[in-house]
Amino acid sequence: MAHVLVVDDELDFRGAVAESLRDARHEVDECGSADEANRLLQSENYDLILTDLRMPGRGGIELLREAAARMPDCILIVMTAYGSLETAIEALRLGAHDYLTKPINLEALIRKVNLLIGHQATLAENRFLRAALEIDVPDSGLIGSSTAIQTIHRLIAKVATTDSTVLICGETGTGKELAARAVHRASPRHVRPFVAINCGSIPEALLESELFGHVRGAFTGADRDKRGLFEVADGGTIFLDEIGEMPSSLQPKILRALENREIMRVGSTTPVRISARIVAATHRSLPKMIEEGSFRQDLYYRLNIFEIAIPPLRERPEDIRPLAAHLLERLCRSLNRSIPALEPDALRALEAYGWPGNVRELANVLERALILSDAPRVGLSDLPGVVADEPAVAASDSLKLARREFERRHIRRVIERHQGDKRLAAEALGIDLSSLYRKLDEESVQPPPG
Repeated sequence: MAHVLVVDDELDFRGAVAESLRDARHEVDECGSADEANRLLQSENYDLILTDLRMPGRGGIELLREAAARMPDCILIVMTAYGSLETAIEALRLGAHDYLTKPINLEALIRKVNLLIGHQATLAENRFLRAALEIDVPDSGLIGSSTAIQTIHRLIAKVATTDSTVLICGETGTGKELAARAVHRASPRHVRPFVAINCGSIPEALLESELFGHVRGAFTGADRDKRGLFEVADGGTIFLDEIGEMPSSLQPKILRALENREIMRVGSTTPVRISARIVAATHRSLPKMIEEGSFRQDLYYRLNIFEIAIPPLRERPEDIRPLAAHLLERLCRSLNRSIPALEPDALRALEAYGWPGNVRELANVLERALILSDAPRVGLSDLPGVVADEPAVAASDSLKLARREFERRHIRRVIERHQGDKRLAAEALGIDLSSLYRKLDEESVQPPPG
Protein backbone atom coordinates (compact mmCIF):
# COMPACT_ATOMS: atom_id res chain seq x y z
CA MET A 1 0.00 0.00 0.00
CA ALA A 2 1.30 3.43 -0.96
CA HIS A 3 0.30 6.92 0.13
CA VAL A 4 -0.79 8.79 -3.01
CA LEU A 5 -1.77 12.42 -3.65
CA VAL A 6 -4.01 13.24 -6.66
CA VAL A 7 -4.01 16.90 -7.72
CA ASP A 8 -6.47 18.01 -10.41
CA ASP A 9 -9.00 20.84 -10.65
CA GLU A 10 -11.47 18.60 -12.58
CA LEU A 11 -13.54 17.16 -9.72
CA ASP A 12 -15.07 14.20 -11.62
CA PHE A 13 -11.77 13.08 -13.14
CA ARG A 14 -9.91 13.51 -9.83
CA GLY A 15 -12.56 11.50 -8.00
CA ALA A 16 -12.43 8.67 -10.56
CA VAL A 17 -8.63 8.43 -10.31
CA ALA A 18 -8.72 8.52 -6.51
CA GLU A 19 -11.42 5.85 -6.32
CA SER A 20 -9.48 3.54 -8.66
CA LEU A 21 -6.37 3.93 -6.52
CA ARG A 22 -8.33 3.17 -3.34
CA ASP A 23 -9.75 0.05 -5.01
CA ALA A 24 -6.11 -0.95 -5.58
CA ARG A 25 -5.59 -0.68 -1.78
CA HIS A 26 -3.64 2.59 -1.83
CA GLU A 27 -4.26 5.39 0.66
CA VAL A 28 -5.28 8.49 -1.29
CA ASP A 29 -5.50 12.21 -0.57
CA GLU A 30 -6.92 14.52 -3.22
CA CYS A 31 -7.06 18.27 -3.82
CA GLY A 32 -7.87 20.70 -6.62
CA SER A 33 -4.90 23.09 -6.75
CA ALA A 34 -1.13 23.30 -6.41
CA ASP A 35 -1.51 25.70 -3.48
CA GLU A 36 -3.65 23.20 -1.56
CA ALA A 37 -1.21 20.41 -2.46
CA ASN A 38 1.70 22.44 -1.09
CA ARG A 39 -0.13 22.83 2.21
CA LEU A 40 -0.52 19.05 2.40
CA LEU A 41 3.18 18.60 1.69
CA GLN A 42 3.96 20.52 4.88
CA SER A 43 2.48 17.75 7.06
CA GLU A 44 2.25 14.60 4.94
CA ASN A 45 4.73 12.27 3.24
CA TYR A 46 3.72 10.75 -0.10
CA ASP A 47 5.07 7.80 -2.04
CA LEU A 48 3.54 9.02 -5.31
CA ILE A 49 1.95 12.25 -6.60
CA LEU A 50 -0.31 12.43 -9.66
CA THR A 51 -0.77 16.05 -10.76
CA ASP A 52 -2.46 17.90 -13.58
CA LEU A 53 -0.24 20.34 -15.41
CA ARG A 54 -2.66 23.24 -15.90
CA MET A 55 -4.70 24.38 -12.92
CA PRO A 56 -5.97 27.72 -11.60
CA GLY A 57 -3.23 29.66 -9.82
CA ARG A 58 0.11 27.91 -9.70
CA GLY A 59 0.39 24.99 -12.09
CA GLY A 60 1.79 21.49 -11.94
CA ILE A 61 5.34 22.57 -12.87
CA GLU A 62 5.61 24.65 -9.68
CA LEU A 63 4.22 21.74 -7.66
CA LEU A 64 6.81 19.41 -9.20
CA ARG A 65 9.62 21.69 -8.07
CA GLU A 66 8.26 21.83 -4.52
CA ALA A 67 7.62 18.08 -4.26
CA ALA A 68 11.00 17.11 -5.74
CA ALA A 69 12.81 19.37 -3.26
CA ARG A 70 10.82 18.24 -0.23
CA MET A 71 10.54 14.50 -1.00
CA PRO A 72 13.31 13.37 -3.35
CA ASP A 73 12.20 9.71 -3.22
CA CYS A 74 8.58 10.48 -4.15
CA ILE A 75 7.34 9.24 -7.56
CA LEU A 76 5.95 12.11 -9.66
CA ILE A 77 3.50 11.59 -12.55
CA VAL A 78 2.18 14.46 -14.68
CA MET A 79 -1.27 14.30 -16.34
CA THR A 80 -2.45 16.87 -18.88
CA ALA A 81 -4.95 17.43 -21.67
CA TYR A 82 -2.59 19.96 -23.31
CA GLY A 83 0.45 17.89 -24.04
CA SER A 84 3.45 19.28 -25.88
CA LEU A 85 7.04 18.19 -26.31
CA GLU A 86 8.33 21.26 -24.46
CA THR A 87 6.20 20.74 -21.36
CA ALA A 88 7.00 17.02 -21.31
CA ILE A 89 10.74 17.74 -21.39
CA GLU A 90 10.39 20.36 -18.64
CA ALA A 91 8.39 17.98 -16.42
CA LEU A 92 10.89 15.14 -16.85
CA ARG A 93 13.80 17.53 -16.22
CA LEU A 94 12.22 18.48 -12.89
CA GLY A 95 12.05 14.86 -11.80
CA ALA A 96 8.74 13.53 -13.14
CA HIS A 97 8.83 9.77 -13.65
CA ASP A 98 6.15 9.77 -16.35
CA TYR A 99 4.09 12.14 -18.48
CA LEU A 100 0.54 11.11 -19.43
CA THR A 101 -1.90 12.78 -21.85
CA LYS A 102 -5.63 12.79 -21.14
CA PRO A 103 -7.96 10.97 -21.63
CA ILE A 104 -6.30 8.37 -19.42
CA ASN A 105 -7.17 4.69 -19.20
CA LEU A 106 -7.63 4.12 -15.47
CA GLU A 107 -6.72 0.43 -15.55
CA ALA A 108 -3.48 1.21 -17.37
CA LEU A 109 -2.80 4.03 -14.91
CA ILE A 110 -3.17 1.69 -11.91
CA ARG A 111 -0.80 -0.85 -13.52
CA LYS A 112 1.74 1.91 -14.13
CA VAL A 113 1.42 3.19 -10.54
CA ASN A 114 1.91 -0.29 -9.08
CA LEU A 115 4.89 -0.92 -11.35
CA LEU A 116 6.60 2.34 -10.38
CA ILE A 117 5.97 1.79 -6.67
CA GLY A 118 7.37 -1.75 -6.89
CA HIS A 119 10.43 -0.48 -8.77
CA GLN A 120 11.01 2.22 -6.16
CA ALA A 121 10.80 -0.37 -3.36
CA THR A 122 13.38 -2.54 -5.15
CA LEU A 123 15.76 0.42 -5.48
CA ALA A 124 15.36 1.18 -1.78
CA GLU A 125 16.11 -2.44 -0.85
CA ASN A 126 19.21 -2.44 -3.05
CA ARG A 127 20.45 0.74 -1.37
CA PHE A 128 20.03 -0.93 2.00
CA LEU A 129 21.87 -4.08 0.93
CA ARG A 130 24.79 -2.01 -0.38
CA ALA A 131 24.89 -0.08 2.87
CA ALA A 132 24.77 -3.31 4.88
CA LEU A 133 27.85 -4.60 3.05
CA GLU A 134 29.74 -1.42 3.91
CA ILE A 135 28.71 -1.15 7.57
CA ASP A 136 29.34 -3.71 10.28
CA VAL A 137 28.62 -1.78 13.46
CA PRO A 138 26.38 1.26 12.97
CA ASP A 139 27.48 4.78 13.86
CA SER A 140 25.09 5.41 16.73
CA GLY A 141 26.31 8.89 17.55
CA LEU A 142 27.04 7.55 21.05
CA ILE A 143 30.66 8.53 21.46
CA GLY A 144 32.99 6.70 23.83
CA SER A 145 35.59 4.02 24.29
CA SER A 146 34.09 2.38 27.38
CA THR A 147 33.01 -1.25 27.38
CA ALA A 148 29.42 -0.12 27.97
CA ILE A 149 29.30 2.01 24.80
CA GLN A 150 30.95 -0.69 22.68
CA THR A 151 28.37 -3.18 23.97
CA ILE A 152 25.56 -0.80 22.99
CA HIS A 153 27.01 -0.52 19.47
CA ARG A 154 26.95 -4.31 19.14
CA LEU A 155 23.38 -4.57 20.49
CA ILE A 156 22.18 -1.96 17.99
CA ALA A 157 23.86 -3.84 15.13
CA LYS A 158 22.17 -7.09 16.21
CA VAL A 159 18.63 -5.81 16.70
CA ALA A 160 18.61 -3.42 13.73
CA THR A 161 18.29 -6.26 11.21
CA THR A 162 15.09 -7.49 12.90
CA ASP A 163 11.62 -5.98 13.36
CA SER A 164 11.64 -6.55 17.13
CA THR A 165 10.33 -3.84 19.43
CA VAL A 166 13.15 -2.10 21.31
CA LEU A 167 13.04 -0.46 24.75
CA ILE A 168 15.86 1.99 25.49
CA CYS A 169 16.40 2.86 29.16
CA GLY A 170 18.60 5.53 30.66
CA GLU A 171 18.68 8.77 32.56
CA THR A 172 17.73 12.05 30.93
CA GLY A 173 20.47 13.30 28.63
CA THR A 174 22.24 9.98 28.05
CA GLY A 175 21.41 9.81 24.32
CA LYS A 176 18.37 7.53 24.09
CA GLU A 177 17.09 9.15 20.90
CA LEU A 178 20.55 8.82 19.32
CA ALA A 179 20.38 5.07 19.97
CA ALA A 180 16.84 4.90 18.54
CA ARG A 181 17.91 6.70 15.38
CA ALA A 182 20.90 4.35 15.06
CA VAL A 183 18.57 1.33 15.19
CA HIS A 184 16.47 2.87 12.40
CA ARG A 185 19.48 3.95 10.32
CA ALA A 186 21.04 0.47 10.38
CA SER A 187 17.76 -1.32 9.54
CA PRO A 188 16.08 -2.14 6.20
CA ARG A 189 13.57 0.56 7.16
CA HIS A 190 16.10 3.39 6.92
CA VAL A 191 14.67 4.57 3.58
CA ARG A 192 11.28 5.17 5.23
CA PRO A 193 10.46 7.82 7.89
CA PHE A 194 11.80 7.96 11.44
CA VAL A 195 9.03 9.65 13.43
CA ALA A 196 9.70 10.74 17.03
CA ILE A 197 7.20 11.91 19.61
CA ASN A 198 7.71 12.77 23.29
CA CYS A 199 4.76 11.21 25.10
CA GLY A 200 5.08 13.65 27.99
CA SER A 201 5.15 16.86 25.95
CA ILE A 202 1.66 16.70 24.37
CA PRO A 203 -1.58 17.17 26.36
CA GLU A 204 -3.52 13.95 26.89
CA ALA A 205 -6.52 15.34 24.98
CA LEU A 206 -4.38 15.78 21.84
CA LEU A 207 -2.01 12.83 22.15
CA GLU A 208 -4.44 10.19 20.87
CA SER A 209 -5.15 12.15 17.69
CA GLU A 210 -1.42 12.78 17.17
CA LEU A 211 -0.59 9.09 17.51
CA PHE A 212 -3.57 7.47 15.77
CA GLY A 213 -5.07 10.21 13.62
CA HIS A 214 -8.75 11.12 13.34
CA VAL A 215 -11.61 11.15 10.85
CA ARG A 216 -13.48 14.19 9.68
CA GLY A 217 -16.04 15.34 12.25
CA ALA A 218 -14.50 13.36 15.12
CA PHE A 219 -14.37 16.54 17.21
CA THR A 220 -14.70 20.29 16.81
CA GLY A 221 -12.16 21.50 14.29
CA ALA A 222 -11.65 18.10 12.63
CA ASP A 223 -12.56 19.34 9.13
CA ARG A 224 -10.76 16.54 7.30
CA ASP A 225 -9.28 13.11 7.86
CA LYS A 226 -5.81 13.20 9.39
CA ARG A 227 -3.23 10.44 9.55
CA GLY A 228 -1.60 9.82 12.91
CA LEU A 229 2.12 9.37 13.47
CA PHE A 230 1.80 5.56 13.41
CA GLU A 231 0.60 5.87 9.81
CA VAL A 232 3.12 8.58 8.90
CA ALA A 233 5.85 6.16 10.03
CA ASP A 234 4.46 3.40 7.78
CA GLY A 235 7.32 1.13 6.73
CA GLY A 236 9.71 3.06 8.95
CA THR A 237 10.16 3.53 12.71
CA ILE A 238 8.09 5.35 15.32
CA PHE A 239 10.01 6.42 18.40
CA LEU A 240 7.89 6.78 21.55
CA ASP A 241 10.13 8.83 23.79
CA GLU A 242 9.33 8.89 27.53
CA ILE A 243 6.84 6.04 27.20
CA GLY A 244 6.50 6.11 30.99
CA GLU A 245 4.54 9.36 30.61
CA MET A 246 1.92 7.67 28.40
CA PRO A 247 -1.54 8.29 29.94
CA SER A 248 -3.25 5.20 31.35
CA SER A 249 -6.19 5.71 28.98
CA LEU A 250 -3.94 5.31 25.92
CA GLN A 251 -1.83 2.39 27.14
CA PRO A 252 -4.37 -0.27 25.97
CA LYS A 253 -4.36 1.29 22.49
CA ILE A 254 -0.56 1.19 22.31
CA LEU A 255 -0.77 -2.45 23.41
CA ARG A 256 -3.26 -3.14 20.59
CA ALA A 257 -0.86 -1.56 18.09
CA LEU A 258 1.94 -3.83 19.32
CA GLU A 259 -0.11 -7.01 19.45
CA ASN A 260 -2.35 -6.71 16.38
CA ARG A 261 -0.34 -4.24 14.29
CA GLU A 262 -3.42 -2.08 13.86
CA ILE A 263 -4.76 1.20 15.21
CA MET A 264 -8.11 3.01 15.26
CA ARG A 265 -8.38 6.63 14.20
CA VAL A 266 -10.30 8.86 16.63
CA GLY A 267 -13.97 8.85 15.61
CA SER A 268 -13.64 5.76 13.41
CA THR A 269 -14.71 2.15 13.89
CA THR A 270 -12.53 0.81 11.08
CA PRO A 271 -9.10 -0.52 12.10
CA VAL A 272 -6.07 0.61 10.11
CA ARG A 273 -3.18 -1.77 9.56
CA ILE A 274 0.27 -0.41 10.42
CA SER A 275 3.76 -1.63 9.62
CA ALA A 276 5.88 0.81 11.62
CA ARG A 277 8.53 -0.60 13.91
CA ILE A 278 8.18 0.63 17.49
CA VAL A 279 11.14 1.83 19.54
CA ALA A 280 10.34 3.24 23.00
CA ALA A 281 12.48 4.97 25.60
CA THR A 282 12.14 5.97 29.23
CA HIS A 283 14.17 7.48 32.06
CA ARG A 284 11.75 6.03 34.61
CA SER A 285 11.65 2.58 36.19
CA LEU A 286 8.74 0.87 34.47
CA PRO A 287 8.76 -2.13 36.89
CA LYS A 288 8.36 0.34 39.77
CA MET A 289 5.52 2.08 37.91
CA ILE A 290 3.85 -1.32 37.48
CA GLU A 291 4.02 -1.85 41.26
CA GLU A 292 2.48 1.59 41.76
CA GLY A 293 -0.30 0.80 39.29
CA SER A 294 0.53 3.56 36.82
CA PHE A 295 1.87 1.38 33.99
CA ARG A 296 0.40 -1.79 32.48
CA GLN A 297 2.40 -4.94 33.02
CA ASP A 298 1.29 -6.50 29.71
CA LEU A 299 2.38 -3.37 27.82
CA TYR A 300 5.77 -3.48 29.55
CA TYR A 301 6.30 -7.09 28.47
CA ARG A 302 5.39 -6.18 24.88
CA LEU A 303 7.77 -3.23 24.87
CA ASN A 304 10.65 -4.98 26.62
CA ILE A 305 11.40 -7.58 23.96
CA PHE A 306 14.89 -6.19 23.42
CA GLU A 307 16.25 -3.76 26.00
CA ILE A 308 19.19 -1.41 25.52
CA ALA A 309 20.33 0.24 28.76
CA ILE A 310 22.49 3.35 28.43
CA PRO A 311 24.50 3.95 31.62
CA PRO A 312 24.86 7.48 33.03
CA LEU A 313 28.00 9.44 32.21
CA ARG A 314 29.27 9.26 35.82
CA GLU A 315 29.60 5.47 35.44
CA ARG A 316 31.83 5.77 32.37
CA PRO A 317 34.29 8.63 33.02
CA GLU A 318 36.64 7.23 30.38
CA ASP A 319 34.12 8.44 27.78
CA ILE A 320 34.32 12.08 28.87
CA ARG A 321 37.56 12.86 27.01
CA PRO A 322 36.40 11.63 23.56
CA LEU A 323 32.93 13.04 24.19
CA ALA A 324 34.32 16.48 25.06
CA ALA A 325 36.47 16.48 21.91
CA HIS A 326 33.48 15.48 19.75
CA LEU A 327 31.15 18.06 21.31
CA LEU A 328 33.74 20.84 21.05
CA GLU A 329 34.23 20.10 17.36
CA ARG A 330 30.46 20.13 16.74
CA LEU A 331 29.93 23.32 18.75
CA CYS A 332 32.80 25.11 17.01
CA ARG A 333 31.29 24.29 13.62
CA SER A 334 27.96 25.80 14.68
CA LEU A 335 29.67 28.87 16.20
CA ASN A 336 32.10 29.19 13.24
CA ARG A 337 35.13 29.08 15.54
CA SER A 338 38.42 27.24 15.51
CA ILE A 339 38.55 24.25 17.84
CA PRO A 340 40.31 25.13 21.13
CA ALA A 341 42.42 22.76 23.22
CA LEU A 342 41.20 21.64 26.65
CA GLU A 343 43.75 22.49 29.31
CA PRO A 344 44.70 19.55 31.59
CA ASP A 345 43.13 21.07 34.72
CA ALA A 346 39.87 21.72 32.85
CA LEU A 347 39.82 18.13 31.58
CA ARG A 348 40.46 16.79 35.10
CA ALA A 349 37.54 18.85 36.37
CA LEU A 350 35.26 17.46 33.63
CA GLU A 351 36.32 13.90 34.49
CA ALA A 352 35.80 14.41 38.24
CA TYR A 353 32.35 15.98 38.01
CA GLY A 354 29.27 13.76 38.53
CA TRP A 355 27.21 15.00 35.52
CA PRO A 356 23.64 14.65 36.81
CA GLY A 357 22.47 15.97 33.42
CA ASN A 358 24.71 13.50 31.55
CA VAL A 359 25.88 14.24 27.99
CA ARG A 360 23.35 17.04 27.54
CA GLU A 361 24.80 18.86 30.56
CA LEU A 362 28.35 18.33 29.28
CA ALA A 363 27.38 19.89 25.94
CA ASN A 364 25.85 22.89 27.73
CA VAL A 365 28.95 23.37 29.92
CA LEU A 366 31.26 23.25 26.90
CA GLU A 367 29.11 25.70 24.94
CA ARG A 368 29.25 28.13 27.88
CA ALA A 369 33.03 27.67 28.12
CA LEU A 370 33.46 28.40 24.41
CA ILE A 371 31.47 31.62 24.74
CA LEU A 372 33.55 32.75 27.75
CA SER A 373 36.95 31.73 26.41
CA ASP A 374 38.89 34.34 24.46
CA ALA A 375 42.00 32.21 24.10
CA PRO A 376 42.66 29.25 21.79
CA ARG A 377 42.34 27.04 24.89
CA VAL A 378 39.54 26.25 27.34
CA GLY A 379 40.78 26.42 30.92
CA LEU A 380 39.43 25.80 34.39
CA SER A 381 38.31 29.42 34.76
CA ASP A 382 35.99 29.01 31.75
CA LEU A 383 34.01 26.25 33.47
CA PRO A 384 31.09 26.95 35.84
CA GLY A 385 32.00 26.89 39.53
CA VAL A 386 30.08 23.70 40.27
CA VAL A 387 32.25 21.85 37.72
CA ALA A 388 35.55 23.66 38.28
CA ASP A 389 35.52 23.05 42.06
CA GLU A 390 34.84 19.33 41.88
CA PRO A 391 38.42 17.90 41.82
CA ALA A 392 39.36 19.26 45.28
CA VAL A 393 36.47 17.50 47.00
CA ALA A 394 36.92 14.33 44.99
CA ALA A 395 40.61 14.12 45.95
CA SER A 396 40.04 13.68 49.70
CA ASP A 397 37.70 11.96 52.12
CA SER A 398 38.44 14.47 54.90
CA LEU A 399 35.31 15.95 56.49
CA LYS A 400 37.22 19.09 57.44
CA LEU A 401 38.35 19.61 53.84
CA ALA A 402 34.84 18.93 52.55
CA ARG A 403 33.39 21.60 54.86
CA ARG A 404 36.07 24.09 53.86
CA GLU A 405 35.52 23.28 50.19
CA PHE A 406 31.76 23.74 50.56
CA GLU A 407 32.28 27.18 52.11
CA ARG A 408 34.72 28.15 49.38
CA ARG A 409 32.34 27.10 46.63
CA HIS A 410 29.39 28.78 48.32
CA ILE A 411 31.29 32.07 48.59
CA ARG A 412 32.24 31.87 44.91
CA ARG A 413 28.62 31.24 43.87
CA VAL A 414 27.35 34.20 45.94
CA ILE A 415 30.00 36.49 44.42
CA GLU A 416 29.04 35.28 40.93
CA ARG A 417 25.36 35.88 41.71
CA HIS A 418 26.18 39.51 42.53
CA GLN A 419 28.31 39.99 39.38
CA GLY A 420 31.56 40.29 41.37
CA ASP A 421 30.28 42.99 43.76
CA LYS A 422 31.94 41.85 47.02
CA ARG A 423 30.10 44.37 49.19
CA LEU A 424 26.70 42.98 48.10
CA ALA A 425 28.06 39.44 48.39
CA ALA A 426 29.19 40.10 51.99
CA GLU A 427 25.72 41.41 52.88
CA ALA A 428 24.10 38.33 51.35
CA LEU A 429 26.50 36.04 53.26
CA GLY A 430 25.73 37.85 56.53
CA ILE A 431 29.35 38.90 57.17
CA ASP A 432 31.16 42.22 56.94
CA LEU A 433 33.32 43.09 53.96
CA SER A 434 36.61 42.69 55.85
CA SER A 435 35.61 39.15 56.89
CA LEU A 436 34.85 38.32 53.27
CA TYR A 437 38.26 39.56 52.16
CA ARG A 438 39.91 37.53 54.93
CA LYS A 439 38.10 34.38 53.82
CA LEU A 440 39.06 35.04 50.23
CA ASP A 441 42.66 35.30 51.32
CA GLU A 442 42.63 32.37 53.76
CA GLU A 443 40.80 29.94 51.49
CA SER A 444 42.40 31.17 48.26
CA VAL A 445 38.98 31.74 46.74
CA GLN A 446 39.46 33.41 43.39
CA PRO A 447 36.42 35.58 42.79
CA PRO A 448 35.18 35.88 39.22
CA PRO A 449 36.06 39.09 37.43
CA GLY A 450 33.64 41.86 38.38
